[in-house]
Amino acid sequence: MAGIPHDHYEPKSSGEKWLHSRLPIVGLLYDTLMIPTPKNLNWMWIWGIVLTFCLALQIITGIVLVMHYTPHVDLAFASIEHIMRNVNGGHFIRYLHMNGASLFFIAVYAHIFRGLYYGSYKAPREITWVIGMLIYLLMMGTAFMGYVLPWGQMSFWGATVITGLFGAIPFIGEPIQTWLLGGPAVDNATLNRFFSLHYLLPFLIAGLVIVHIWAFHTTGNNNPTGVEVRRTSKAEAEKDTLPFWPYFVIKDLFALAVILCVFFAIVGFMPNYLGHPDNYIEANPLATPAHIVPEWYFLPFYAILRAFTADVWAVQLASFVTGGIVDAKFFGVLAMFGAIAVMALAPWLDTSSVRSGRYRPMFKWWFLLLVIDFFALMWLGAMPAEEPYASFSLIASTYWFLYFLVILPLLGVIEKPLKQPETIEEDFDAHYGKSDTTPAE
Repeated sequence: MAGIPHDHYEPKSSGEKWLHSRLPIVGLLYDTLMIPTPKNLNWMWIWGIVLTFCLALQIITGIVLVMHYTPHVDLAFASIEHIMRNVNGGHFIRYLHMNGASLFFIAVYAHIFRGLYYGSYKAPREITWVIGMLIYLLMMGTAFMGYVLPWGQMSFWGATVITGLFGAIPFIGEPIQTWLLGGPAVDNATLNRFFSLHYLLPFLIAGLVIVHIWAFHTTGNNNPTGVEVRRTSKAEAEKDTLPFWPYFVIKDLFALAVILCVFFAIVGFMPNYLGHPDNYIEANPLATPAHIVPEWYFLPFYAILRAFTADVWAVQLASFVTGGIVDAKFFGVLAMFGAIAVMALAPWLDTSSVRSGRYRPMFKWWFLLLVIDFFALMWLGAMPAEEPYASFSLIASTYWFLYFLVILPLLGVIEKPLKQPETIEEDFDAHYGKSDTTPAE
């Protein structure tokens, strides 16, 4: 697909020309800042800058924390206490890092659900969407390994439960689990492996983020209408778009400032609100907590993992067909990762010719149920694995898969969409009134 017609960087001075011919970094930055952006973007398009801020915050605070952390089972918990009590500003840096992870996941979930509603995964942005889901998977792995590092009770037992899932994989599960743990059980080798990977993965995420941005800069940004920017001429493209700088940069920075006011209020006044009290007790392999729960951002998929027990007919059928290879534990692991995989496959599961949910009346209601379902799974993941929560988890998990595998493909066939605007300019004028938004020369 051809890019959106716009003015590109032209070096003027001899120094700029010399640099541009050897390393066009200035031109790259200019084209990034001045990229034509659909002018009808709403406030749901602010999450990109929040995610960028969170990634930078986590890397910077993580590097500082690593200077004082000791990855050893006998010293890890004490080194965290040392950071909190003795390092200048250590408690503030640690609380920034802890709560920064939560802000990271709030932003990424808002980003994902915005993409699902407005059809940002549809052609030609399938690769952009898949790269985004890979970033999300790496985020989950990084956050899990980071949660283990304080070596508290919930860290230890969370690591024991989650690494135990790999052992459920038939034939190759136990060797993978042993390799991951560095031995037969969660111990010092495990902590060292997780520390190493927790430090490495954010830089891989940063690399994928660059590819993610590159991908949507190639295809252009989606917008609330789902209508593409006109690309036949520069004049028409300018009617649908505005340069990213200064219009959207200022808007994004304002939104980031508002969000950071809330974030710093939490860090300053209630930094442990989202943490589990058991993780402030040093890990003890001989004392199992009454109720093992992961961090809140894992809870929806933890609920799906626990929902498929040996009593569920789908598990019994899978076990019968595979001769007992697929048991309840392995089925739960498949369901947990499958819940993420179906999101990644949304570009191929959605059969509607209309991109934006704004013009799909039936889709809106099913999507609203999906959002409610997600929060229900989050709540259920924090509840004990007993009735009635087990049955509710199964119902909520079933709807999650039904939405992506059945409802989304069917809606594209049976739904009658509303009339879309012909152009982005038409939608913008309908909401804000016709005006000359072309930037001054």
